Amino acid sequence: MNEAVTIDVREIMRHLPHRYPFLLVDRVLDFEANTRIRAIKNVTINEPFFVGHFADYPVMPGVLIIEALAQAAGILSIKSAGGRAENELYFFVGIDKARFKRQVVPGDQLVFEVEQLQAKRGIAKYSARALVDGQVACEAEIMCAKREV
Repeated sequence: MNEAVTIDVREIMRHLPHRYPFLLVDRVLDFEANTRIRAIKNVTINEPFFVGHFADYPVMPGVLIIEALAQAAGILSIKSAGGRAENELYFFVGIDKARFKRQVVPGDQLVFEVEQLQAKRGIAKYSARALVDGQVACEAEIMCAKREV
């Protein structure tokens, strides 16, 4: 990646409106505007969803892995645009080709790799995958759209 950028959680919160327990990106490791982003989520037993999913065998819900990928895509779009206006949000609007290949459990570190495939008229499409220890846990094509609120 051309630009060695590390973004901590404080800057992530300036870009995304999500907050605990729904902020699912802990750090951006690197970023290339309008091209790609690599970010992480440290999965701990303290996550509120583990109370019921599943109490005796904690597994991160797949839908939250997809949401985390969408949040990483949102950061890519927002940071590529130089930030977001106070009256605009980026919404997760589509998912295709989602596949889950590995369970994600407490103690895992998810690495999100998101590549922008196309962007026009405020809608962007991405190829996204989440890895644990170099193994694909989830992959999908996702879409996000910028909207005024």
